[in-house]
Amino acid sequence: MANNNPANSDREGVGAYLKGVRKEMSKVVWPTKKELGTYALVVFGMCVVFAVGFWLIDLGVLGALRSILGITMN
Repeated sequence: MANNNPANSDREGVGAYLKGVRKEMSKVVWPTKKELGTYALVVFGMCVVFAVGFWLIDLGVLGALRSILGITMN
């Protein structure tokens, strides 16, 4: 006899999904504390580099617009 109840098939689908998630998570190779610290420093450093880069680009564009439009700051 086939189970045509959508509520049961949803629960089975969720259960199978969660089993699959657990199986895939067991395959993950997690970084060590030292690696994690290194990665965090790299990410922070790159954020600083990009922030400074965008700030310099912004200053350049602002300077060019002030020069083109003749805007002076008093």
